[in-house]
Amino acid sequence: MTRARIIYSGTVQGVGFRYTVQRYAVSHGLRGWVRNCRDGTVEIQVEGPKDTIEELCRDVEERFQEYIQNKDIQFSSPETVFKDFRIIH
Repeated sequence: MTRARIIYSGTVQGVGFRYTVQRYAVSHGLRGWVRNCRDGTVEIQVEGPKDTIEELCRDVEERFQEYIQNKDIQFSSPETVFKDFRIIH
């Protein structure tokens, strides 16, 4: 079990990005949240097996390849046990 903080930049707001991330995360059994940031990026905080988190990233990047310009991902020890995966504001 690991935690990842993922920041995607590019044209990642207003294209269904958060809803797609949520759908993929739920289908992979991951927990956490996704939100739009004021600077135009999208932040994801997610917990689960590292290989499953990496699979989530591959799915998102394949779906939104023309919109994503950059990804920053940082792995750490899990801090919170999320109950589900949500879109937050």
